[in-house]
Amino acid sequence: MSHTTHRFARYADVRAALADPALVPELPEADDGPAGASVAWLRASVARFSSGEPHRRRRAPVEAELARLEPAALREAVIAGAGGDVRTRVVRTLAEALGMPGPAEVAEAVLVVAGAYFGGGDATADEAVARLVAHLTRDPADEAAPETVANRIGLLVQACDATAALVAAAADSGDVPQARVLRENPPVRTMRRVAAGATHVADREIAEGGVVLLDLAAAGFAHPVPLTFGAPPRVCPGRAHALALADGLRGRPSTPFARLHQQAAPLLLPNAWDHASAAALAAQGFQAIGTTSLGVAAATGLPDGVAATAAATVALARSLGQGSFLFTVDAEGGFSDDVEEVAELARTLHEAGAAGINLEDGRPDGTLAPVELHAAKIAAVKAAVPALFVNARTDTHWLGRQEGETSTRLALYEQAGADGVFVPGLSDPADIAELTAGLVTPLNLLYAPTGPSLAELAALGVRRVSLGSLLYRRALAAAVDTATGIRDGRPPAGTDALSYAEVQRLAVR
Repeated sequence: MSHTTHRFARYADVRAALADPALVPELPEADDGPAGASVAWLRASVARFSSGEPHRRRRAPVEAELARLEPAALREAVIAGAGGDVRTRVVRTLAEALGMPGPAEVAEAVLVVAGAYFGGGDATADEAVARLVAHLTRDPADEAAPETVANRIGLLVQACDATAALVAAAADSGDVPQARVLRENPPVRTMRRVAAGATHVADREIAEGGVVLLDLAAAGFAHPVPLTFGAPPRVCPGRAHALALADGLRGRPSTPFARLHQQAAPLLLPNAWDHASAAALAAQGFQAIGTTSLGVAAATGLPDGVAATAAATVALARSLGQGSFLFTVDAEGGFSDDVEEVAELARTLHEAGAAGINLEDGRPDGTLAPVELHAAKIAAVKAAVPALFVNARTDTHWLGRQEGETSTRLALYEQAGADGVFVPGLSDPADIAELTAGLVTPLNLLYAPTGPSLAELAALGVRRVSLGSLLYRRALAAAVDTATGIRDGRPPAGTDALSYAEVQRLAVR
């Protein structure tokens, strides 16, 4: 029985189709052969070609496998790996990281399977599937083993194809930010869905069994916001890993600070306001320190957020730069709307030793800077100081303004070259999940004592969590409480004070 094929190429239509639970991946024909013996069996057993409960069950082991791997480590491994074409290096690196025996043999077989994975099949590919299943089965007595192995193979097949396509697209784009490469030349250009039941999408009635062809390339090129998949939206569990592998294969430089955003756990960034507070936090093992613009401003008797603390910020950066720890600087909106002046500030901070800069689009009057202006600042900074990690902050949620623009602003900041994006004030798990599903760069959030825990933020895909001015405000509160307690006859409560000698040691650069 033939069914009507519907083609969608407009962004809104494609996004609506991807979010419609009635539109499911085109399922492969049932395989009557023995388990583990053919490409047909593989296609019938993987998450990629399933939906509903089978998809969730099959996706789970893939997510668990990838959760063990730090994208930064994959990036370094693929750089250090032996030669070969892109697809071979990707599969071999990933197989070795996952602890698979004989990574070279695995890669050879996976490349054969990849040629038949998305349709068709032949005896050679079937034999490669059988070899992989025999090679990767850990416990033959485990009834779930065949399906688990199938999804490990599927992970490798998709990694080699998608990452190779990403590398090829990026190679033709020079130094264009990866977010723009993905929007303009996505590795997956089209996708097919089948209606599991009658549904209505973009003013079209789609009958049960109707085929929907989604032109992801056309839709993405025409809109700044990346497409998300599923209802609710979900992120590809291997996207960060694929991006890291592609970066390594492209030979793009990566700094130690940037790699802290590619770990299994989010980077917890405490924010200091002077040399002693930064040194004290670094001494406790924090991997990097941020500065807090409120703390710097208040400590010098100046207002925050009105471009009054440029000199104090640079002075603090020069002081911190004499230490041995990584630090990033909160620079408000760059203390200017002249993009060249912002770029010169960034160059000065980097020369002082800063590994990163935080640039916000909120303005002193409570409005938001034009998105084009903020994107221009980001692009100017990256052009002037490519090694400086730019964390592009939008205050849509912080100021309670234009929250519906959050994803659009972040997408444009990514495409301007931002290395990470920051949305202070965002704490709703559903909103966080929707954002991370569409982002390419790491998402930074501000920790809120009443919001999600660090573990919950990690599960939502957040890669960096800042403490902002919390430590400074608590320090002030503790100082006041100690002084008033002594005055009022109450013994000081809370943490014991550092000794004079300990503070002296922190003060010596």
